[in-house]
Amino acid sequence: MLKRPAFYIDMEACTGCKTCMIACIDKNDLPDGVLFRRVTEYAGGNWSRNANGSYEQNVFAYYLSISCNHCENPICVRSCPTTAMHKDENGIVTVDHDKCVGCRYCEWGCPYSAPQFNAEKGKMEKCDFCRDYLEQGKPPACVAACPTRALKFGEYEELAAKYGADNVVAPLPDPSITGPNLIVSPNRNARPEGSRSGKIQNPEEV
Repeated sequence: MLKRPAFYIDMEACTGCKTCMIACIDKNDLPDGVLFRRVTEYAGGNWSRNANGSYEQNVFAYYLSISCNHCENPICVRSCPTTAMHKDENGIVTVDHDKCVGCRYCEWGCPYSAPQFNAEKGKMEKCDFCRDYLEQGKPPACVAACPTRALKFGEYEELAAKYGADNVVAPLPDPSITGPNLIVSPNRNARPEGSRSGKIQNPEEV
């Protein structure tokens, strides 16, 4: 098993097909409205008129596939009043359903919206990095399903050594808040964290 599991996203390779989302929903048999992995469509830009009457545009768009980042300093764990939300010996942030009372404090605290409330169970649920698959030596369902291999996983240090440690792009929050185990190779159009030059185009999905 991994000690510091991390996801890597190559935003240039991601086409926004959302196969990772579908694979996650299928593997975890998630009900409507519960998404452990989401693909954000972020876009912006405008047209401007030149003095000679011609027009130019600076329109941009890109995709960002995000699930729980099993952070080094997870707010969801700190927010949980019953200790149901915890980080295990393999670095995976997990919910103990015997302790969870469904108060949703973890959901409100997480800047990545990783904890999800399952109304049918009255409990919080979230990505567990497909722990059962990892124990069998298999990749997480979302990684295995990605048709462009934009999504990868592994030990954080190994991924950082190979791809760098960047994870600062809009619309992600400031990584200093939780220390996400997430590495991103930015899209050529990616805006910096905190940028207001674009907006999420599919808020109903994320």
